[in-house]
Amino acid sequence: MKKTLWALLDDRMGSVGQAKGILQALEGKMNLVEKNIVYNKWAKLPNFLRGTSLLGVDKNKSSALDDGVPDIVLSISRRTLPIARNIRKKSNKKTKIVQLMYPGKTGLKDIELVIVSEHDRNKCSNGNFFYITGCPHRMTEKRLAEAKQKWESEFAKLPKPLTTLIIGGAIKSKSFSLENAKSLGENVAQIIKNTGGSILITSSRRTGKEAEQVILKELDDFPVYTYLWGEQKENPFLGFLACAGRIIVTGDSVSMCSEACGTGKQVLIFEGKDWLTPKHLRFVKSLYDGKYAIPLEDFFNNPTFVPKKKLLPAQSVAEQILKIR
Repeated sequence: MKKTLWALLDDRMGSVGQAKGILQALEGKMNLVEKNIVYNKWAKLPNFLRGTSLLGVDKNKSSALDDGVPDIVLSISRRTLPIARNIRKKSNKKTKIVQLMYPGKTGLKDIELVIVSEHDRNKCSNGNFFYITGCPHRMTEKRLAEAKQKWESEFAKLPKPLTTLIIGGAIKSKSFSLENAKSLGENVAQIIKNTGGSILITSSRRTGKEAEQVILKELDDFPVYTYLWGEQKENPFLGFLACAGRIIVTGDSVSMCSEACGTGKQVLIFEGKDWLTPKHLRFVKSLYDGKYAIPLEDFFNNPTFVPKKKLLPAQSVAEQILKIR
């Protein structure tokens, strides 16, 4: 008989995306139920005060949490952990908790498995921790094949090879400087001069219009297809990943870099100057150490770099969940 897993999905879209990557890897192997959680003002309280209660949950707007007892509950953020612990308590501790990302010290003893990114290893060390490189994502051969079939005709007239450029931006108090934008644009321009072809460009809310324009100016001599932040058209992001032969991505987003490395294609990461935090630098180093990617500047000495393998942490997490008894 298949076990039942409840996934507690809240308003943290990054965490929800990671959780859905894990659920995708578990399809057909477990009974999967998504429980949408809506918070009230008490959710901001620290977990040691919320304990194992549903304090912080808007019960009228959230999915029902009293319609059974799952074998496993997937908690995806600090705020969902008290809810998971409440479910465990009601099951007389039969329900096992899997926690995505380190939630703090409160309640760790109740958790069967904590999924932590390698670059956060310095935060925590315990027998119930499982470390992964990057973060879980939904990039699979099937999704990429479907995206390629959908989008390749859109890019058919562009000179080959296609290089995808994924641009992030500001990190908390650190802006994405125009100096870094110019450096990124110059490096990409040099690569296209060396290899030929066209560029598929996408930016994010954090990029900033000025930085965006600086990059585009540096790439003005090349054929480009853009999907810039705020454009009112269908998002071709999956098509960009599926159709390109090479992916260049800024190192500020764990999810963007992980998705790029999940394609198995050549991935070049732009670190910039005085921009990435120590955590981000640990993260991109873990990608280099695993031979999933190389620094953008290293391309000129290693233009034929091929990744050792695809980065598929969701599958690794799913395997660990299926081992839980």
